[in-house]
Amino acid sequence: MTGFRSMKVSKALEAKAGQARIRGWIYRKRSSGGKLFIVIRDNSGTIQCVADKSAVGAKEWESADSAYLESAAEVTGMLKADARAPGGAELEVKSIKVYNSMEQFPITEYQSPEFLLDVRHLWVRSARMSNIMKVRSHVFRYAREFLDKHGFFEITPPLITKAAGETGADMFEVNYFGQKAYLTESSQLYAEAMIYSLEKVYSFAPSWRAEKSRTVKHLAEYWHLEPEMAYYNNAKSMALQEKLISYIASSVAKRDRSILETLGADIQSLEKIKPPFKRISYDRAIEILHEKGSQKVWGDDFGVEEEKLLTEEEDKPIFIHNMPKDLKAFYMPISKKDPRTVECADMLAPKGHGEIIGGSERISNYGDMVARMKEKGLQIENYKWYLDTLKYGAVPHAGFGVGMERVIKWMLGLDHIRDAIPFPRVINRVEP
Repeated sequence: MTGFRSMKVSKALEAKAGQARIRGWIYRKRSSGGKLFIVIRDNSGTIQCVADKSAVGAKEWESADSAYLESAAEVTGMLKADARAPGGAELEVKSIKVYNSMEQFPITEYQSPEFLLDVRHLWVRSARMSNIMKVRSHVFRYAREFLDKHGFFEITPPLITKAAGETGADMFEVNYFGQKAYLTESSQLYAEAMIYSLEKVYSFAPSWRAEKSRTVKHLAEYWHLEPEMAYYNNAKSMALQEKLISYIASSVAKRDRSILETLGADIQSLEKIKPPFKRISYDRAIEILHEKGSQKVWGDDFGVEEEKLLTEEEDKPIFIHNMPKDLKAFYMPISKKDPRTVECADMLAPKGHGEIIGGSERISNYGDMVARMKEKGLQIENYKWYLDTLKYGAVPHAGFGVGMERVIKWMLGLDHIRDAIPFPRVINRVEP
């Protein structure tokens, strides 16, 4: 029909009057007394469309009446304000065209989590997943906004590598034209190389960890934000980290408020995320755990239970700093105050959501780096290019890595990290 303007659902609901053409998918449908009540959704919302059998063609009526849920449809008509309708307006249908209504949509109201993972390619259409994915997109944007405002340059490192960023024990091996290579677990080493030209850089790309973990916070493939900064130490890095997380939290709370309300997220808690964050040494963390009945001893790593004990009473993230050197990667410098530890910090989200950032100073002395590599049993040959960066104009520097799905899980209060990413890769799932 000519003269009808294509509109997003949200704009149609705002207008409440006039002509409109809406393209979307059939979200709900019922018939009553020669009328069809069809709820159409697009990426901006849903609107009720009312079709009278006498007002549309016989073929149009038949195709709409027999259409399955999730069929694509184009609806043209007149907008009318109606307080009883969802959103306060509805569309009186003049014409409706249904595309490709082939089969009954397989997802009904009550389904198991495993089934919804099997049909993830369809479940991403749900209102809940759509809203989570909108916030995910915005969180990525806010992180970039913050770093761009603070003088960072985004870089694009390779994701196939021969060098292990940390332990190398949990990497996915690939056959790279006959050579053994790995999917990267971190782009850090390449980001470090770039600070000698751009000074403050960040990479934002997938990382992979072949950890056989079945916790609610582990993914085998995740999105990794990794800033590196010349002339930063551990304290300065922590200050930047808390500002970054605070910026993201406040931006989500302010700019995504309506979505958060729909998802039932705790907006007030996000509004409280302001620097400074509490800083707790590893030594003190062990003491706190003992006070809460944990049997962990000095030198032990922290798992889900320990992270929960340390953060269950916190309203903001906390830092655990100066961890034992045996627990941490080769590139972290040994602390002058306690040579058993390294200059590092992990940021833990409150209320037991666990680690969201790992960061440290980086060794900037060639000899010290080689010694640490040998101590960790690494093959020096695989790191020749990286060691070169320390031969020519090396400077003190620091960096950190943010697990973005963990941030989203915490900020939205999700039960499992798999809902923070469209198509999760976990230990028992590599499709769809």
